[in-house]
Amino acid sequence: METLISVAVGLGLAAACGFRVFVPLLALSLGARSGYVPLSPGFDWIASDTAAIAFGCATLLEVIGYYIPWLDHALDVAATPAAIAAGMVTSASVFADLPPLVRLTAAIVGGGGMAALVQGSTVALRAGSAAATGGVANVLIATGELAGSVIVSALALLLPFVAVVVALGFAWMVYAVARRVLRQPPTGVSGF
Repeated sequence: METLISVAVGLGLAAACGFRVFVPLLALSLGARSGYVPLSPGFDWIASDTAAIAFGCATLLEVIGYYIPWLDHALDVAATPAAIAAGMVTSASVFADLPPLVRLTAAIVGGGGMAALVQGSTVALRAGSAAATGGVANVLIATGELAGSVIVSALALLLPFVAVVVALGFAWMVYAVARRVLRQPPTGVSGF
Protein backbone atom coordinates (compact mmCIF):
# COMPACT_ATOMS: atom_id res chain seq x y z
CA MET A 1 0.00 0.00 0.00
CA GLU A 2 2.87 2.38 0.76
CA THR A 3 4.15 1.93 -2.78
CA LEU A 4 0.75 2.88 -4.24
CA ILE A 5 0.61 5.94 -1.98
CA SER A 6 4.09 7.06 -3.06
CA VAL A 7 3.13 6.60 -6.73
CA ALA A 8 -0.05 8.66 -6.21
CA VAL A 9 1.94 11.39 -4.39
CA GLY A 10 4.46 11.46 -7.24
CA LEU A 11 1.82 11.59 -9.96
CA GLY A 12 -0.15 14.26 -8.07
CA LEU A 13 2.94 16.45 -7.67
CA ALA A 14 3.85 15.87 -11.32
CA ALA A 15 0.36 16.97 -12.37
CA ALA A 16 0.74 20.12 -10.25
CA CYS A 17 3.98 20.84 -12.14
CA GLY A 18 1.84 21.09 -15.27
CA PHE A 19 0.06 24.10 -13.75
CA ARG A 20 3.12 25.81 -12.28
CA VAL A 21 6.63 24.40 -12.33
CA PHE A 22 7.90 25.54 -8.93
CA VAL A 23 4.84 25.45 -6.61
CA PRO A 24 4.92 21.63 -6.27
CA LEU A 25 8.70 21.63 -5.87
CA LEU A 26 8.32 24.12 -3.02
CA ALA A 27 5.52 22.05 -1.46
CA LEU A 28 7.64 18.89 -1.77
CA SER A 29 10.64 20.64 -0.23
CA LEU A 30 8.59 21.90 2.72
CA GLY A 31 6.92 18.50 3.15
CA ALA A 32 10.28 16.72 3.11
CA ARG A 33 11.85 19.26 5.51
CA SER A 34 9.07 18.64 8.01
CA GLY A 35 9.58 14.86 7.76
CA TYR A 36 6.09 14.36 6.34
CA VAL A 37 7.28 13.24 2.90
CA PRO A 38 9.95 10.53 2.69
CA LEU A 39 12.34 11.03 -0.22
CA SER A 40 13.96 8.45 -2.47
CA PRO A 41 17.70 7.85 -2.06
CA GLY A 42 19.69 10.61 -3.73
CA PHE A 43 16.95 13.23 -3.42
CA ASP A 44 17.77 14.47 0.09
CA TRP A 45 18.90 17.79 -1.43
CA ILE A 46 15.21 18.68 -1.95
CA ALA A 47 14.83 19.06 1.83
CA SER A 48 17.85 21.38 2.18
CA ASP A 49 17.66 25.03 3.19
CA THR A 50 19.18 26.03 -0.13
CA ALA A 51 16.57 24.11 -2.14
CA ALA A 52 13.68 25.51 -0.08
CA ILE A 53 14.92 29.08 -0.57
CA ALA A 54 15.59 28.52 -4.29
CA PHE A 55 12.16 26.95 -4.85
CA GLY A 56 10.51 29.75 -2.86
CA CYS A 57 12.21 32.48 -4.91
CA ALA A 58 11.52 30.66 -8.19
CA THR A 59 7.86 30.22 -7.23
CA LEU A 60 7.51 33.93 -6.48
CA LEU A 61 9.14 34.94 -9.78
CA GLU A 62 7.07 32.43 -11.76
CA VAL A 63 3.80 33.59 -10.21
CA ILE A 64 4.60 37.26 -10.84
CA GLY A 65 5.80 36.52 -14.38
CA TYR A 66 2.47 35.06 -15.44
CA TYR A 67 0.77 38.38 -14.62
CA ILE A 68 3.00 40.37 -17.00
CA PRO A 69 1.30 40.30 -20.43
CA TRP A 70 4.28 39.78 -22.73
CA LEU A 71 6.19 37.60 -20.28
CA ASP A 72 3.37 35.09 -19.77
CA HIS A 73 3.73 33.89 -23.37
CA ALA A 74 7.50 33.49 -23.03
CA LEU A 75 7.00 31.60 -19.78
CA ASP A 76 4.48 29.30 -21.46
CA VAL A 77 7.04 28.39 -24.12
CA ALA A 78 9.71 27.61 -21.50
CA ALA A 79 7.28 26.03 -19.05
CA THR A 80 6.41 22.98 -21.15
CA PRO A 81 9.83 21.28 -21.08
CA ALA A 82 10.45 22.62 -17.55
CA ALA A 83 7.14 21.19 -16.31
CA ILE A 84 7.94 17.79 -17.79
CA ALA A 85 11.39 17.80 -16.16
CA ALA A 86 9.93 18.95 -12.83
CA GLY A 87 7.25 16.25 -13.08
CA MET A 88 9.95 13.63 -13.54
CA VAL A 89 12.00 14.97 -10.61
CA THR A 90 9.08 15.30 -8.19
CA SER A 91 7.77 11.83 -8.96
CA ALA A 92 11.19 10.13 -8.87
CA SER A 93 11.93 11.81 -5.56
CA VAL A 94 8.98 10.16 -3.80
CA PHE A 95 8.95 6.75 -5.52
CA ALA A 96 11.10 5.51 -2.62
CA ASP A 97 9.85 1.92 -2.50
CA LEU A 98 10.45 1.15 -6.17
CA PRO A 99 13.59 -0.48 -7.57
CA PRO A 100 15.86 2.09 -9.31
CA LEU A 101 15.05 1.07 -12.91
CA VAL A 102 11.32 0.94 -12.22
CA ARG A 103 11.54 4.31 -10.38
CA LEU A 104 13.31 5.91 -13.33
CA THR A 105 10.89 4.46 -15.88
CA ALA A 106 7.83 5.42 -13.81
CA ALA A 107 9.20 8.93 -13.29
CA ILE A 108 9.83 9.46 -17.00
CA VAL A 109 6.61 7.91 -18.28
CA GLY A 110 4.23 8.59 -15.38
CA GLY A 111 5.62 11.80 -13.90
CA GLY A 112 6.71 13.37 -17.17
CA GLY A 113 3.54 12.21 -18.90
CA MET A 114 1.23 13.55 -16.18
CA ALA A 115 2.99 16.94 -16.18
CA ALA A 116 2.85 17.06 -20.00
CA LEU A 117 -0.86 16.22 -20.01
CA VAL A 118 -1.74 19.02 -17.59
CA GLN A 119 0.70 21.51 -19.14
CA GLY A 120 -0.63 20.74 -22.62
CA SER A 121 -4.18 21.34 -21.41
CA THR A 122 -3.28 24.71 -19.90
CA VAL A 123 -1.37 25.74 -23.04
CA ALA A 124 -4.45 24.88 -25.12
CA LEU A 125 -6.66 26.88 -22.76
CA ARG A 126 -4.33 29.89 -22.88
CA ALA A 127 -4.21 29.69 -26.70
CA GLY A 128 -8.00 29.56 -26.83
CA SER A 129 -8.21 32.50 -24.46
CA ALA A 130 -5.74 34.52 -26.50
CA ALA A 131 -7.70 33.78 -29.69
CA ALA A 132 -11.08 34.57 -28.14
CA THR A 133 -10.17 37.57 -25.95
CA GLY A 134 -6.93 38.89 -27.38
CA GLY A 135 -5.16 37.79 -24.18
CA VAL A 136 -7.35 39.88 -21.86
CA ALA A 137 -8.53 36.77 -19.97
CA ASN A 138 -4.99 35.45 -19.47
CA VAL A 139 -4.88 37.00 -15.98
CA LEU A 140 -7.86 34.87 -15.00
CA ILE A 141 -6.22 31.80 -16.48
CA ALA A 142 -2.96 32.55 -14.65
CA THR A 143 -4.91 32.78 -11.39
CA GLY A 144 -6.69 29.50 -12.12
CA GLU A 145 -3.42 27.77 -12.95
CA LEU A 146 -1.85 29.01 -9.73
CA ALA A 147 -4.86 27.83 -7.73
CA GLY A 148 -4.75 24.48 -9.51
CA SER A 149 -1.08 24.05 -8.70
CA VAL A 150 -1.54 24.93 -5.02
CA ILE A 151 -4.64 22.74 -4.63
CA VAL A 152 -3.24 19.72 -6.46
CA SER A 153 0.10 20.03 -4.61
CA ALA A 154 -1.70 20.10 -1.25
CA LEU A 155 -3.94 17.20 -2.27
CA ALA A 156 -0.93 15.21 -3.49
CA LEU A 157 0.63 15.46 -0.05
CA LEU A 158 -2.57 15.02 2.00
CA LEU A 159 -4.93 12.95 -0.20
CA PRO A 160 -2.75 11.57 -3.02
CA PHE A 161 -5.37 9.45 -4.79
CA VAL A 162 -7.80 12.37 -4.85
CA ALA A 163 -5.06 14.57 -6.33
CA VAL A 164 -4.58 12.22 -9.28
CA VAL A 165 -8.32 12.07 -9.98
CA VAL A 166 -8.67 15.87 -9.66
CA ALA A 167 -5.69 16.50 -11.96
CA LEU A 168 -6.98 14.12 -14.63
CA GLY A 169 -10.48 15.57 -14.36
CA PHE A 170 -9.17 19.11 -14.63
CA ALA A 171 -7.00 18.26 -17.63
CA TRP A 172 -10.00 16.70 -19.37
CA MET A 173 -12.21 19.69 -18.55
CA VAL A 174 -9.63 22.20 -19.80
CA TYR A 175 -9.10 20.18 -22.95
CA ALA A 176 -12.84 20.10 -23.64
CA VAL A 177 -13.22 23.85 -23.05
CA ALA A 178 -10.17 24.67 -25.18
CA ARG A 179 -11.53 22.55 -28.04
CA ARG A 180 -14.83 24.42 -27.92
CA VAL A 181 -13.13 27.82 -27.80
CA LEU A 182 -10.75 27.01 -30.63
CA ARG A 183 -13.65 25.87 -32.84
CA GLN A 184 -15.46 29.22 -32.52
CA PRO A 185 -14.68 31.82 -35.19
CA PRO A 186 -13.04 35.01 -33.89
CA THR A 187 -15.53 37.77 -33.01
CA GLY A 188 -15.75 40.74 -35.30
CA VAL A 189 -14.62 38.82 -38.39
CA SER A 190 -17.07 38.79 -41.25
CA GLY A 191 -17.07 36.32 -44.09
CA PHE A 192 -16.56 37.35 -47.67
